[in-house]
Amino acid sequence: MESFDYIIVGAGSAGCVLANRLSADPGVSVCLLEAGPPDWNPYIHIPAGFIKTFTAPSVNWLYEMEPSEGTGGRRIGQPRGKTLGGSSSINGHAFTRGNRTDFDHWAQRGNRGWGYADVLPYFRRLENRVGAGDDTFRGRDGPLTVTNMDWHHPLCEAFVEGAQELGIPRNLDYNGAKQEGVSYTQRAIAGGRRMSTARAFLHPVKHRPNLRVITRAHSTGLIMDGKSVTGVRYAKGGRGGKEIEISAGREVILSGGAINSPQLLQTSGIGPVELLQSLGVEVRHALEGVGENLRDHYAMRLSARVKNADSINEQIRGVRFLGELAKWVFARKGVLSLNPTLVYCFWRSRPEIDISDLHMAFTPASYKEGMMNDLEDYPGMTAGVWQQRPESSGYLRACSADPFEQPLIQPNYLADENDRRVLIAGARLMRSLLRTDAMAPYFDYETFPGDAVQSDDEWLDAIKGRGTTVYHLMGTCRMGPVTDPTAVVDDELRVHGVQGLRVVDASVMPMMPSGNLNASTIMIAEKASDMIRGATPPEPIILPDND
Repeated sequence: MESFDYIIVGAGSAGCVLANRLSADPGVSVCLLEAGPPDWNPYIHIPAGFIKTFTAPSVNWLYEMEPSEGTGGRRIGQPRGKTLGGSSSINGHAFTRGNRTDFDHWAQRGNRGWGYADVLPYFRRLENRVGAGDDTFRGRDGPLTVTNMDWHHPLCEAFVEGAQELGIPRNLDYNGAKQEGVSYTQRAIAGGRRMSTARAFLHPVKHRPNLRVITRAHSTGLIMDGKSVTGVRYAKGGRGGKEIEISAGREVILSGGAINSPQLLQTSGIGPVELLQSLGVEVRHALEGVGENLRDHYAMRLSARVKNADSINEQIRGVRFLGELAKWVFARKGVLSLNPTLVYCFWRSRPEIDISDLHMAFTPASYKEGMMNDLEDYPGMTAGVWQQRPESSGYLRACSADPFEQPLIQPNYLADENDRRVLIAGARLMRSLLRTDAMAPYFDYETFPGDAVQSDDEWLDAIKGRGTTVYHLMGTCRMGPVTDPTAVVDDELRVHGVQGLRVVDASVMPMMPSGNLNASTIMIAEKASDMIRGATPPEPIILPDND
């Protein structure tokens, strides 16, 4: 059996960071296992190629979630990256940390060292911020390049101006001192190419002699000796492939994400007793929280027909597409260099609350049936909104002992009454934002949900009928003290009651951050790498109270 000091399961947003930081010590050996192929697919590296990777089985797990009342009985697809870089290789490029109070709430739940003052040094360490920003908050020499939007469109300018009409201030850096306001998005794109964690963290160090990267290696189980994890079993090439066992002298680290990490725990015998027994899996360690606390951002997207201006819809069709392709090939510019959302707005559903609870997104493009991979045939624009910190939670459960079978994923969207109220208020605000004086020259008419939708019940029906995921699954291996019956890992991300095993990915988040999850996931991996190595953490950055 081949042996390494550390085995990392999953070369996604967290796994690539860990591989870089742990292998920086030449005295240790690191093995990084990835179920998918290398990140050679050209659509990964073209920013607009997300439209293709969202439905490409070669680089995407293509999970499907269970229907619920909140989705009107619909099943909703859940793309997850299955390649080097994981979901950072197929996502929408957005770099959004969340509100500083999110992390203070993590610490208040008993997770020492996870307050904003503690995690801010790691946010700074991971990024190479290009553009405006207070260096108290922003990093300038990290591996991950974060840039501003360099392509402005009349519709985007009008949207920003219209938000200001409604009293929403412009904010040049929502990852800085304050999140609230409207601004162009910040994104993980550099030189017109996607900046995945594979590109930023893994590829620069993949030739280190103490780092071995194994692709097309589907992890099928944890090897245990009593309550200690001593290695990993994987199938080379996937189902039907040769099964190989490797041992870990120090630790096994699960970085498969909010779906794969809890599923591997469950099929390895770590999880809720009743579930494991129903699957015929030997109970190696009872841990009731594995797979619980699943949360996701659930969005309502309004669309409208555009007049007096072209939208992206027309710019990537026919002869014009050839021109855009040439721009990208020769200059890394144009529509193909864009992320899907061009403007963000963080605001409040009610004026009396202290901080924003709505995340709004605008782009001068529209999609058929609200999908993100099929543009309309006419000029259009889309404005989406979701609640930043949803209360509704669900679960993930393995469906069998077979590690190749997709698990049951039930987020329970809109189960909480407050989630419904906030999202309805957000949808009304988005309608107002599309109908400001600044937008009037370009707004023709609302194509979805349409002017007939006015009452709360009508809005809720529209949300249930066409609402969709924002691809932000988290929480299924929740971080918390051992006294928390739902906690899976402690505040150093060690699995409760098991030796030699940690989880480092979005599944450990105790509560939902009020932003896209990729930035926070990378931060978690940066902080975990110090914990694993026993490195002294950086001094907390103490800031004035958040206003």
